[in-house]
Amino acid sequence: MYKRFFPFLTWFKGYTVSDLRTDGLAGLTVALVLIPQSMAYAQLAGLPPYYGLYASFLPPMIASLFGSSRQLATGPVAVVSLMTSASLAPLATAGSEGYIVYAILLALMVGVFQLSLGVLRLGLVVNFLSHPVVNGFTNAAAIIIATSQLSKMFGVNVDNAPHHYETIIKVVQAAVHYTHWPTLAMGVLAFAIMYGLKRLAPRIPNVLVAVVITTVLSWAMNFEHDVTVNISTINSKRAIEMVDKFNAAVNSLPPIAEKRTEITRQVEDAKSRHDLLAALEAEHQDKMLSTKSDLINYDAQIYREEIRNFLFVGAPQTDGALKFFPKDNLPQDIKTDGRIWRIRMGNSPLKLDKIRMTGGGEVVGTVPKGLPAFTIPTIRLNVIGQLFPYAAIISLLGFMEAISIAKAMAGKTGQRLDPNQELIGQGLANILGAIGKSYPTSGSFSRSAVNLQAGAVSGLSSVFTSIAVVIALLFFTPLLYHLPQSVLAAVIMLAVIGLINISGFVHAWKAQKYDGAISIISFVCTLWFAPHLDKGIMVGVSLSLMVFLYKSMRPNVASLARDEDDALRCVTTHGLHECKYISMIRFDGPLFFANSSYLDDQITELMLSRETLKHILIVSNGINDIDASGEETLSLLIDRIRSAGLDISLSGVNEAVMKVIERTHLAAKIGADHLYPTMELAIHAIYDPTHKDGDEPVCPLTVCNLN
Repeated sequence: MYKRFFPFLTWFKGYTVSDLRTDGLAGLTVALVLIPQSMAYAQLAGLPPYYGLYASFLPPMIASLFGSSRQLATGPVAVVSLMTSASLAPLATAGSEGYIVYAILLALMVGVFQLSLGVLRLGLVVNFLSHPVVNGFTNAAAIIIATSQLSKMFGVNVDNAPHHYETIIKVVQAAVHYTHWPTLAMGVLAFAIMYGLKRLAPRIPNVLVAVVITTVLSWAMNFEHDVTVNISTINSKRAIEMVDKFNAAVNSLPPIAEKRTEITRQVEDAKSRHDLLAALEAEHQDKMLSTKSDLINYDAQIYREEIRNFLFVGAPQTDGALKFFPKDNLPQDIKTDGRIWRIRMGNSPLKLDKIRMTGGGEVVGTVPKGLPAFTIPTIRLNVIGQLFPYAAIISLLGFMEAISIAKAMAGKTGQRLDPNQELIGQGLANILGAIGKSYPTSGSFSRSAVNLQAGAVSGLSSVFTSIAVVIALLFFTPLLYHLPQSVLAAVIMLAVIGLINISGFVHAWKAQKYDGAISIISFVCTLWFAPHLDKGIMVGVSLSLMVFLYKSMRPNVASLARDEDDALRCVTTHGLHECKYISMIRFDGPLFFANSSYLDDQITELMLSRETLKHILIVSNGINDIDASGEETLSLLIDRIRSAGLDISLSGVNEAVMKVIERTHLAAKIGADHLYPTMELAIHAIYDPTHKDGDEPVCPLTVCNLN
């Protein structure tokens, strides 16, 4: 009982000091990969990078203690981070306080969903996500993740468009207008270091090496180089005009939001009083205000984009301060500092006495020292309703990723896995992680591979990983200030290259053409609907269910004859002759309400097309279940076939189906002498009566007769 509730107790049977040393080294090795990766993935999720560290000290330990896999490394991963960003984008601005609150709440919801499935032993629900759908989604997600980092690689900022491909077009246009070459160089250098070490020295933590080298370079060359100035130092009337218009637009939004909140209360009050007219009037006002807010947001976006496009050069003054002139309208005989400057823009109004000018690249910046405050996430029922579909998808996708990795490692270690226990472990990791300010996490393929390669014996390696992250948060956060954002982008881009799997499409197509088509459609739809990734998955799942239903409604119905190896096979597939007097029909699937009429149609068509037919034998080996509709169809078929002067028998009826036809007295109706345990016994019994006075020289049921 203790081991059931505390599965980690099984680790210590035969555990030695040598095993402890190995686990400690493996845990430290994984931490060296996890720390920079987690910050990159938090950035992908739309959160400040240090939230990746918050997601890396509780979830790895909890998932390991209460899961079933001893080597699975849990924490921030690319696909779940992307799904987090996609689910929260409609609710709040990335990186804002509200956005962070929703991300933590989402982690709690994912954890509760996974824990519920595990406790109720419903891990099989993950099978609704078929392999072709997951393959199509994962390939599309890898492309979306990689391209989403292009803005950070080029050092440009753009507003997100309704579709991901539109955002990428805007990034390319911005990069053509201006690329910050030192930022691009940092990203390329990090990429080269990681790729080179991965090929030449795979045991060296390439991500950590790239982060250390580029961070030191960033510090040495003053890579960030931002200054705060008064707007009067900007010598551009157009730029000042745009700043004023942008501030006016953004400042007009809060009063509208407050008024909409008040109108929402009025609507609820009117509905509680059953005053429909007042409710309709209030809802009309709310729609008008919503339209007005959308128009203002659109104007603010136009102003923001124009401000971002301004390029300035800095001219040092006698007092050491800088005066900024438009790059394309620089007065003669003005000495500049050699940098290109831009106004740093966000979604908040710009303070005219504290305009932030950036002449360098973006870095991680200040990382709060110490552990986050442990609090229960704020529960908001209206937000939970909006996030629930995303939480369910993230739960299933995250678990699929985790259990797939765990199974792959179990095949090498011989360990026994319990999917439901793994769900419990992942669920608790997300729940307790949310209390520690984590966003949704899952099992990581790359870090699990590192853990296994380092020789991890038990889940204690993940405990050591968590301890290493805690130490980093307590003592080493100041060292992360100068880490370039483009390096984190390079970390993400290199990590997701491994997710691209073209052979998965080919394999699915070879297995079944419809599986290949579903995989391709899921891929295209995920790309098309991005950032609304849930729609791509929904399309794939819907197509899979439709194919399943279609196949269930129209199962394979094969006519059998003797092949040259003496086996009974499908006449159409193998080009065999059929017996003139006996038709052997094999029905491949359960006989139930959705397909019973299909069997009826097939046999009716057979009776009309075969004038010499005397006996129909239904080979029932493939019928593993039967319901009332199926039984009723069989009963009516027996009556119709026998009234037409033919006879009918069944062979290979299994125990479950036999119990049904015995309870409904169908067995008595068909007759015990018409129920045969095997096809061969049925042929032996039927052959003589049907071939008496017949003119068939060789029966295809007794001797092979190829076309």
